[in-house]
Amino acid sequence: MPIQAFKIDMEEIRKRARAHMSKGAVTSAYGEDVDRVVAVLQEVLATEIVCELRYRAHYYAATGLRGEIVKPELLEHANEERAHAERVAERIDQLGALPNFDPATLTKRSHAAFEVGADLVALLEEDLVAERVAVETYTEIVRWLGDADPTTRRLMESILAEEEHHADDLAGLLERVHELGLR
Repeated sequence: MPIQAFKIDMEEIRKRARAHMSKGAVTSAYGEDVDRVVAVLQEVLATEIVCELRYRAHYYAATGLRGEIVKPELLEHANEERAHAERVAERIDQLGALPNFDPATLTKRSHAAFEVGADLVALLEEDLVAERVAVETYTEIVRWLGDADPTTRRLMESILAEEEHHADDLAGLLERVHELGLR
């Protein structure tokens, strides 16, 4: 079956572009409810900020020789979570909304909890649980977006891939800590 010719009405597209310049990246081709997408991204932003803060707290809670084994990984993950938050905030801005950084509501909006483990194993377990929560919820967000917002979907897919990597890293660290008999 031959592919049909690609046809668009450039005059109409240019007319709409001029008429709605204040909407920035959101055009009539946007296939989703922008307010709902922004609301979901605000939750993702809160999740990424809470995860960064938890990783930083765990970085400082991991003390002594045992802690030195995991500290570099915890700091790397904290920095990557911050980068995720920045990318999500940028997308919220592109969609015409103000990213919500209100510290009073971060944990309420976050998919992940802010839990500081009592020992090395507990803190790694808390981080792994949070990553698994992010993987599951971000997978659902990607499915929900589908083709309606390919830019946000690709953003979420790239963050999801990094969260999966974090979960693998943490599972490996936990295994190593258990093998060494550390707590």
